[in-house]
Amino acid sequence: MLTVGAAAPGAGPAAAGAAADDRPVVDTDRGSLRGTAHGAYRTFEGIPFAAPPTGPLRWRLPQPVARWTGVRDAGAPGARCVQLPAVGPGGPSGSEDCLYLNVTTPSPGGSGRPVMVWFHGGGFLNGAGDAYRAERLAVQGGAVVVTVNYRLGIFGLFGHPALGGAPDLAIADQQAALRWVRSNALRFGGDASDVTLFGESAGGLAICAHLTSPASAGLFRRAVLQSGSCSTTMPPRSVLPTPGRYEPFVPEERTVADGVETAAALGCDRTERGAVLDCLRGKDARALATPELMTRFSLVSYGGRNRLLPEEPRRALEHGRFHRVPVIEGVDRDEMRIFLAQSLAAFPVPDAAAYRARVEQSFGAGAVPAVEARYPAAAYPTPALAFAAVLSDASFICPALRDGRAMARYAPVYAYRFSDRDAPNFTGLPEVPGFPYGASHGLELPYLFAMDAALTGPQRALSRRMTADWTAFARTGRPPGWPLFDAAGRVLSLAPGPGGIHTVNGPAEHHCAFWDAQWP
Repeated sequence: MLTVGAAAPGAGPAAAGAAADDRPVVDTDRGSLRGTAHGAYRTFEGIPFAAPPTGPLRWRLPQPVARWTGVRDAGAPGARCVQLPAVGPGGPSGSEDCLYLNVTTPSPGGSGRPVMVWFHGGGFLNGAGDAYRAERLAVQGGAVVVTVNYRLGIFGLFGHPALGGAPDLAIADQQAALRWVRSNALRFGGDASDVTLFGESAGGLAICAHLTSPASAGLFRRAVLQSGSCSTTMPPRSVLPTPGRYEPFVPEERTVADGVETAAALGCDRTERGAVLDCLRGKDARALATPELMTRFSLVSYGGRNRLLPEEPRRALEHGRFHRVPVIEGVDRDEMRIFLAQSLAAFPVPDAAAYRARVEQSFGAGAVPAVEARYPAAAYPTPALAFAAVLSDASFICPALRDGRAMARYAPVYAYRFSDRDAPNFTGLPEVPGFPYGASHGLELPYLFAMDAALTGPQRALSRRMTADWTAFARTGRPPGWPLFDAAGRVLSLAPGPGGIHTVNGPAEHHCAFWDAQWP
């Protein structure tokens, strides 16, 4: 149910007399919180880090949260931000009152722990911090982990001249959460000067924004980008027959023009000063949270009068204009399979001729011979899997490695490729006969977080290794035993079993010299 403006779960005072041993209390800069003890770790959930962006605060930069008296219950997550279902049909859910974060910390007995701040994926359309249970990173890795909600779709990435442009409120929300971390990490046993950002998909794109945003200076010390880079892109008609090229970062003027058109369509094209925003802020969230509008405003804006991102992020990396911190840049071997699978019934790739036609539709007729030479349909179990390999390399893997190469000129960069082709499908998406998901987009997540996915013994061992490496990087800036990503293109391939973890030449294996020239 959409609960616009409603208080999030756990927003009231905690029940008096809760046992201190299982309901620990922490004092923050806005008031006291009562969390939950789970033996080796503790959680504090539904912590407000900014005022509810409702009513007159819709489409405003995050404002300070009011102080509270007494002890606030932090035993349950706050409301998720307004969003559409990630899988299947359905209307919007969540609340505009959603700027909450969650803290998972090892049980008492230490201080000065590294802090890891997680930004969830979901294409800036759905997702929430509480979907990622971080006890493994806290207990095994000794880290304080913070997972964050941020405004989504039209609520987080809208633009209009009345707003002074496109203020990228989703990114501003994350910056507000990082300022909360800076003020409060010590109270949870963390080191406020030792903050590592990590995120997947849209979360990785967000971290790209922080790497290149002047406003994020000093808010973090290290960064891990998982399957989301400054150069991520998808060619036209890659998944469906009609959409154009997908680029997650767009010029501010485009977003503003879309905002003007949207305001008019909603009957809010007023001429009086402030009247447009008054009209739009008076709209029920259901009128805004439509598939069309949520998708239209799911792109991060740059340039123009945008103070958060004055420059296109990938260009900023190329010119060395980014926060020069240690970075892990990662991809999954079969990134695009999970996307392509959902459209195969309506837009199939049944044979070599269809494969050739799809390559031509996405990359142009001139690219077909070169693509077929590098990805011959006969070399794959099906032509559809051949096309998935093309899209994975062109859209995710080579753009990420290209960004890694740009950053490596100025800062330490480490690169990985998650390669477990038997990774469990925890997404709820149906399996497609003859088209295994393999090591597809997002399937590395259960190796870091406790999720509804059954891992085999070797996969649990890989999970322990990844957890140790991610938290070691958060502590020292270097994952143990990983090669630096440099001109040699060394990437650590991560898979279970003997020999499953080894170094590969990522650019060579994924034909990146071709894609860097053909599809920059």
